[in-house]
Amino acid sequence: MSRSPLTVLRRLQSQLGPGELRLDTATCEAHGGDKWFAHHRPEAVALPRSARAVTAILRYAHTQRIPVTPRGAGHGYVGGCVPAQGGIALSLARLNRIREIHPRDFVAVVQPGVITADLQTAVERRGLFYPPDPASRADCTLGGNIATNAGGPRCLKYGVTRDYVLGLEVALADGTLVRLGSRTHKNKTGFELARLFVGSEGLLGVVTEATLKLLPLPPFRACLAVGFASTRAAVNAIQAIFAAGFLPCALEVADGFTLAAAHRRTGSARLAGCQAMLIVELDGQERSVRGELRALARTVPAQGTRFVDRAFGAVACERIWQVRREFSYALRDTGLTKLNEDIAVPRSRLEDLFHFAQRLQRRHRLPVACFGHAGDGNIHVNIMVDQTLPDAQERGAAALSDLFRQVLAWGGVVTGEHGIGLAKKPWWPQAVSPAVQALHHRLKQTLDPHGVLNPGKFV
Repeated sequence: MSRSPLTVLRRLQSQLGPGELRLDTATCEAHGGDKWFAHHRPEAVALPRSARAVTAILRYAHTQRIPVTPRGAGHGYVGGCVPAQGGIALSLARLNRIREIHPRDFVAVVQPGVITADLQTAVERRGLFYPPDPASRADCTLGGNIATNAGGPRCLKYGVTRDYVLGLEVALADGTLVRLGSRTHKNKTGFELARLFVGSEGLLGVVTEATLKLLPLPPFRACLAVGFASTRAAVNAIQAIFAAGFLPCALEVADGFTLAAAHRRTGSARLAGCQAMLIVELDGQERSVRGELRALARTVPAQGTRFVDRAFGAVACERIWQVRREFSYALRDTGLTKLNEDIAVPRSRLEDLFHFAQRLQRRHRLPVACFGHAGDGNIHVNIMVDQTLPDAQERGAAALSDLFRQVLAWGGVVTGEHGIGLAKKPWWPQAVSPAVQALHHRLKQTLDPHGVLNPGKFV
């Protein structure tokens, strides 16, 4: 249905607890988008306080054919939680309890509305570690992380969100509540159904609880920050680090445009004139980490190096990472609109990607800023668009098409961690084969036969 009659929604409202279904304009407006450009106001916002309420909402919506768009904190970058066909925006924000942290089982049981950084802080107090670290971890929720299979800098060594999902409680489109997986760290009982819902972008079901794997907290961290005179020198350093047998916790890279913007924002003299920068983090036992960082620094080719900074311990490392966290804000400071694309390429194509970004910039007369997760080839390519130009949107779209076409030709992917959502929907047919598209449709039809969950997206 394109518009939900008020009487139908009020009938649902009467079946829920006080405040669990809001129809006022302000609440609906606030739940119409995420950090991307698209916005569509729903007719109602559901704010359930329990899994039981979630199932009641879905059961009713399934029967009445009302669109339901699940959402976490709304910090996505692809319009994934935009209620494109109206209906109900289903917020999981009130399901925000950490139900259990079990140090001996190395698991945490959480509701989907828990903020990622809050879980990390809670488990670290007990000597445990939840590694996935999306840049918005202070704001984003674990349910949103699961829906998009979020990553972050530490995924080089530790993996992404799916690698920490042991079990899920999921409300299906018809309101059926199922428990998938377990709290054990190994499980081969039937299909891996829990992981089917990781990265499904709210198209197949709604996560109401998650059992997550934890690790022992590494007791020590150390960082190396290196500025370079060229991107080639930075890529050579990355190759040297891996060739020497190191597996860093994180390995980040930034290009000259990004660093120039960060220099203007932070005033850091270190960044002046740098054409590339690496941040390398190691973690583990203090004695071994200190020794490894010294050895790692020796593998970085001296030629083309502008500065080398070392940091030992959490406080010193955070000072280095603070520069990295300023990159997105610095690009926004330029006044240009940032089209943030989270493509991923095979590691051997990193230097090719930086060269291609320069060609893209010349071809479309648009600045291009690249930074991100060099260790796994997931680079955020930001096409910077001046919206005052009359053909700004056309040039931006053409640059994106060229970027995605080349990335796919290299065997890369159009999204490494943000998802398809609305932003990448036009390129979905290029990204996967017709047979794979058909398989997605069959899964969707099986789990959501009426198409009520997050309609208007890529499936």
